[in-house]
Amino acid sequence: MRKNIIIIIGIIAALILGRMLISYTNKIRTGAQRKAAAIPAVTVAVVASDNVQRQFETTARVVAKYRVDVLARISGYLTKSYFKEGDYVKAGQILFEIEPQEYKYAADKARANYENVQAQADYYQKQLLRYEELVRQDYVAKSDYDNVLAQKNAYVAQADSALSAYRDAQRNFAYTKVKAPVDGRIGIIDVTVGNYVTTASGPLTTINSTNPMYVTFPLDSKDFAELVKVDGSPNVLRDVEYIFSSGEKYTLKGIQDFHDNEIDESTGTITLRATFDNPDGKLIQGDFGRIIIYSKNKDNLPIVPQSATMENQEGLYVYILDSDNLPRMTYIKTMGTSGNNWIVSEGVNIGDRIVTTGLQKVIPGSKVKIVETSLDDSKTAKQPNIFKRIFNKIKKIFIKDKNGR
Repeated sequence: MRKNIIIIIGIIAALILGRMLISYTNKIRTGAQRKAAAIPAVTVAVVASDNVQRQFETTARVVAKYRVDVLARISGYLTKSYFKEGDYVKAGQILFEIEPQEYKYAADKARANYENVQAQADYYQKQLLRYEELVRQDYVAKSDYDNVLAQKNAYVAQADSALSAYRDAQRNFAYTKVKAPVDGRIGIIDVTVGNYVTTASGPLTTINSTNPMYVTFPLDSKDFAELVKVDGSPNVLRDVEYIFSSGEKYTLKGIQDFHDNEIDESTGTITLRATFDNPDGKLIQGDFGRIIIYSKNKDNLPIVPQSATMENQEGLYVYILDSDNLPRMTYIKTMGTSGNNWIVSEGVNIGDRIVTTGLQKVIPGSKVKIVETSLDDSKTAKQPNIFKRIFNKIKKIFIKDKNGR
């Protein structure tokens, strides 16, 4: 009996020691798990490249190809207007009338004067032909011939002057009909019917051409140098897209066909211009938006998955792994997309290793655990049941004692 008590005491001591051993083992295991959990698991990818078109985005302004102020070229009262504000007009279409009577009278008078003087010139021309024959036959003196010649020349000169005056009067009379100098959309009437206008009165209205339209935009000199480098020449026709201030993209593409001959020293930009077809009149003079200009040729550039980037107030960034596999936050400058990837112009190089998943737990400069795929909990080893094994051993002892060994 005493022996059984000793065995039981030994078993109890073994259970206590086992419990302590298990607790210590679990503590060590928990610490190791916590330590391992503190190191985030991430996947890593090598920065690839793609042969893409370079693109640059900047602010832009719509400008009419022709912007013409309609002016009065004579003085008089404005008697009629032949259009509504906002109408589309054709070159040569009559827009206004300035009282024509005075100028019609002046033109009629100038014509009559010209015809009278011309008749005198014609008369003396005929007389001159007669006197040439009479002088040849010595019927009249040479001085008489010279007198007729002088009269003829004087009237010819007067006729030329009268003709000029008549044409000038006709021109002024024609100016009583103020016509559109170009095709386009007419603006607000600045001087209404009934007012007295002169050549110094300023614009009566303004016409903006509507098709095609220009879009001008400033491009950073560094970006322009990149375009020239890729395309091999500054004189290249490049595709451009216009984006309205609302964010809507204009359906038709334009062609960048002009660049200025100098860089603005105050802004460090160069002015470029693109031409857009505008059949529906959606592009309006003076509108502001944005423009994207594309290189003519393609360039080999780094690309990174959009899912591998994060953003803060300073911009987009990625985590690059250094030679010790420590992550380093690096800001990148993008210039468009290629599929689900950002096209990167600055920040990373082809061949750099970047973190692609697990970004939220990464701390710059701290260790990370690189894995090819996400962790699989099904592969975790099962822990042995120590209590069950001890209970089985005690059970065997009691069975042996009961049977008397």
